[in-house]
Formats: sequence, C-alpha cells, structure tokens
Amino acid sequence: MRPRIKICGITRPEDGVAAARLGADAIGLVFYDKSPRHVTLEQARAVIAALPPFVTVVALFVDPSRACVEQVLAACAIDVLQFHGDETADFCRSFHRPYLKAVRVRPGVDLLEWSARYPDARGLLTDAFVDGAHGGTGTTFDWTLLPEQLPLPLILSGGLDEHNVAEAVRRVAPAAVDVSSGVEASKGIKDAARMAAFISGARHGSV
Repeated sequence: MRPRIKICGITRPEDGVAAARLGADAIGLVFYDKSPRHVTLEQARAVIAALPPFVTVVALFVDPSRACVEQVLAACAIDVLQFHGDETADFCRSFHRPYLKAVRVRPGVDLLEWSARYPDARGLLTDAFVDGAHGGTGTTFDWTLLPEQLPLPLILSGGLDEHNVAEAVRRVAPAAVDVSSGVEASKGIKDAARMAAFISGARHGSV
C-alpha cells in the first residue's frame, strides 16, 4: 500500500492547486510565526478555497495558545491539527479534531513512549532534531532509530526530497511521507517539477 503524501508549508493558492493536481493527499499550512512558511488567516483561506475536493488540510502549530488554535479553526476549514512543540495530549485532543504529534528524533528518544503518551493521535510524525528548529530544516535523521513496530501510524518527515523519498519508503514503509523544504524553489515557494518528482518517488518506493 502506497504511503499518503503531504506537501507542507504551502503559502500560495497556486502551489496548493499544483500539489493536489500532482497527486498529494494533503497540504500543510504553518501557523507558527517564526517559520518562513508562516501564513496569515487570509492566506490560509485563499489556499483552502482554491483546493479541489478531497484534499486534506492540515494546520501546523508550535506551542500555540488555545486562542490561537481556536481562531484558526473558526476562520479556516481545517481537517487535521499538527503539533510540533511540547503540547500535552490533553491540549492536543481538546479541540475535538484529529491530530498528529510531531517528534524530533535523535538517539535516546523513545518513540514507543511517545506513542503511549499520545494514544489517540492519528499518527506520529517523525522529524530530525535540529536545536532551536521545529521542522522545515531539510535535515534527515538516522532511520534505523525508528522501531519496527509502532502502535500509531508513522509519518516520515525530515530532509526528504525527490532524490531520497523512494529509498525512505522502501526502508521505513511509513504510513505517510511529509515534505516541505525538499520541494521548494525558495522558502515558502514550491517547485512544481520537484513536487511531481517527489510524489512519483514516493509511489515507486512502495512498489
């Protein structure tokens, strides 16, 4: 079964449309103001309005206030929440939406423990640990640190691009792959050719 594919850090309607047309299952909108891919509510609404049906919209946060998340949910048609900070499981589930919990992987991080802490998460998103950063760094991590079996669906992120995604899918067999900087022309601006190559690689890796 092929992995689901998410293109994260979409900032423009045309990039969201291109991602969907090329076969992405989901797009990510970043509501973290320290990210170069941060979007305003107006930008987010424009992206969402341009999408075709059946494309999942994921809203990404890093240690947000409750008011911040509620404001986004009130203004935008969001399907899934994605938390990249130190949010508790109680906080993540309190919005009554499906959520993903991101974990920055490095030696000593116990993903089984993380799965137990967030048992109702729809998936555990594994990213590279880069001090002071919360994703979008273009850095890979050692995939051998991933346990063979996790009780939650594994979403592989961290330094993926069109050159390594097929190998990543073959080696890790994730439920989904998530890419941001690996398909960009510049920060926040996606490259359609790179998105096409990434999606093709993700599909071929599962054959």
